[in-house]
Amino acid sequence: MGSEPIERRVSYVGDRLKGSRCPFCGKEYFRVRKYCGNCGRKSLGKMEDIDYFYEKGVLETCTVVKEPTNRFARLGSYIYGIVSFHNGKVRIPGRLTDINLRNDEPINLEDFEGREVVPRFRRRYSVEKSDIIPTISLAFTFADEYYPYQEYEIIRPCKEYEMPGIVGYGVYVSRFRIKEGGIERSVPFIDEDAITASVESGKLALIHSGVDHRLVDKIYVGSESNPYAVNPIASKVAQVLKLGEEEKAEGVQGVDAVDTEFACKAATSMFKDAMALVCYPKNPMKYVMVIGADNAQAAPRGEPGGELDFFVGFGGAAFIFGKEDVIAEAEGWYSCTSDTPDFWRRDLEPYPQHGGRFTGEPAYFKHIIKAGRKLMERMNLKPSDIDYFVCHQPNPAFPARAAAILGFKPEQYAPGLYASKFGNTYSGSSPIGLAAILDQAEPHRRVMIVSYGSGAGSDAYLFVTTSQIKDKRSRQKFTVRYQAENKFLQYVDYATYRKFKEGL
Repeated sequence: MGSEPIERRVSYVGDRLKGSRCPFCGKEYFRVRKYCGNCGRKSLGKMEDIDYFYEKGVLETCTVVKEPTNRFARLGSYIYGIVSFHNGKVRIPGRLTDINLRNDEPINLEDFEGREVVPRFRRRYSVEKSDIIPTISLAFTFADEYYPYQEYEIIRPCKEYEMPGIVGYGVYVSRFRIKEGGIERSVPFIDEDAITASVESGKLALIHSGVDHRLVDKIYVGSESNPYAVNPIASKVAQVLKLGEEEKAEGVQGVDAVDTEFACKAATSMFKDAMALVCYPKNPMKYVMVIGADNAQAAPRGEPGGELDFFVGFGGAAFIFGKEDVIAEAEGWYSCTSDTPDFWRRDLEPYPQHGGRFTGEPAYFKHIIKAGRKLMERMNLKPSDIDYFVCHQPNPAFPARAAAILGFKPEQYAPGLYASKFGNTYSGSSPIGLAAILDQAEPHRRVMIVSYGSGAGSDAYLFVTTSQIKDKRSRQKFTVRYQAENKFLQYVDYATYRKFKEGL
């Protein structure tokens, strides 16, 4: 099981787990079929589509593949099995992921069989750097462990707001961590990257918001660790999540999908653009999704730029903007920019370089302080008028110092400070902090977020939470705090960390 021939046979499902159901006898098939094998001609052209992407199944039986061949060798030992859906009506072969097996570790497969599992979006196997990266949802994790099952229910909006804002959000951070010197950092599993983190966070944002995925008219994905130099992440996310109107005959989505790049503020730069599009007077977009996701890169220790390897993390955050059922209305924003190259990666170089102390002053602090102060001046606000503050988190010390300079107290910035739990997630850094605050904020609280991107610039935003923030909270099981303090975290050593970082 788990060999290349089997993977080729199931490759037709693409990035969603798709199937068909006969409307007459109810038989389900794990592939798209034009007719039912039981009912024959009368079912021709009447088969119903099934999508298991947001469902949960049961792992019926499994085995350990201890010596994978060819393209699967880099996975090491892994578990492959049969997953059933809809009380056994259909059975699907797939790999269990997020399990780091050692050859000398005893495994009792009976502990796995019979448990509920959730489909996950991952890389399928390793390929050469010149090849297209193969992805699929034929990977599963247990629904009662780190990644809980959450139902996706499309909910009709009940209230329209005058000002645009955040309608829903989702955060995804891997269960794997490395702990050094009192600081933990998130580590991608070997089959994860910025693309998979974008899909997972976007999926969670749809679940939290209750927004119909077909009404998302545009998606931005900000990242500086796209595994492709030329090929967008956003188009993959749009297709996997089925954003916009789907043209089945042509196999395209009626949505605008764009990648953005400005170091660690690649996502927050597009917040204001997203809100402008949903307010456009003549032809407004219904919803716009913005994602910041990175597998933050750093050279191995001992090499030039290896100092970054003590702080880099992995994860992503997605926000959906609109004017209906808003949980946090936009109150104002301000951006500033300068040519301050404190951090860079030249073309064809695998790892970034940085300017040492120059990354603090006059880079990070100058821009964050400028953007934060200017926005408060424009809005005629003092730090005491703001309930929560979050800024870019390259390490635990910088955001605390920037907050203090701006006049904020620990009780205002501590709720969004997760650098010591996840590390620097680059484009996901300040958005994850914002999500952590929204996870706990009461209605009618003012929140300021100030991002930072090397090169350099900052975006400052003010949001005011609404009464609906509490209404949607029950849909958010996978909170930031849940991911930071989860009992199913797995800690790895430095050698495993570097192996996972490089991926398949």
